[in-house]
Amino acid sequence: MNNPTPVTDPKTRQSNRVMAGACVAFFAGMVGMAYAAVPLYDLFCRVTGYGGTTQRVDQYSDRILDRDITIRFDANVSGGLPWEFKPVQRDVTVKIGETAQIAYEAKNVFSTPSAGRATFNVTPQLAGAYFNKVECFCFTDTTLKPGETMDMPVVFYVDPDIVDLPDLKNIKTITLSYTFFPIDGAKPVADAPAAVEGGDAIKAGKSIGG
Repeated sequence: MNNPTPVTDPKTRQSNRVMAGACVAFFAGMVGMAYAAVPLYDLFCRVTGYGGTTQRVDQYSDRILDRDITIRFDANVSGGLPWEFKPVQRDVTVKIGETAQIAYEAKNVFSTPSAGRATFNVTPQLAGAYFNKVECFCFTDTTLKPGETMDMPVVFYVDPDIVDLPDLKNIKTITLSYTFFPIDGAKPVADAPAAVEGGDAIKAGKSIGG
């Protein structure tokens, strides 16, 4: 005996189509949010200083406090990028609000050109909202020829408003840290670096504010 073919009510079929459409829309929305999450998070960090993200400004401070603060500089290379990367000087002491210029130095020790991009942060992380950079090499694609050495300046000042924050009012030291990563497709295929002498020494630590 054959089973009768089930009859689906038109309203039920319509409900199923609506449910299926909603599921597809939800899935597409989640995918879109995943792609947008990184740039939105980066924008949030830049605006708020969250996670030690420094601020980018176009003008110098118009107020300088009679109070010293020491800025320490850290440099790292990751992802197999064949570079020597270091600050020209390990620290500098400036007045809060004083604009200063320092430099990092990068050298390609591989036998072929290679390219990298730097990320950065400061510690303590709360200080990120008050560490203002007028000039910086961060997030800029940089390509170095074999043996090439490059001077990478950073112009910055610490916002005087930092002393108004209870958690930072007695701060004495801030550490600025950069990490260079290889740009996609720019990593060398071999791992035996060939050091080549080249490049001029960099003079840094020059105060340009006052």
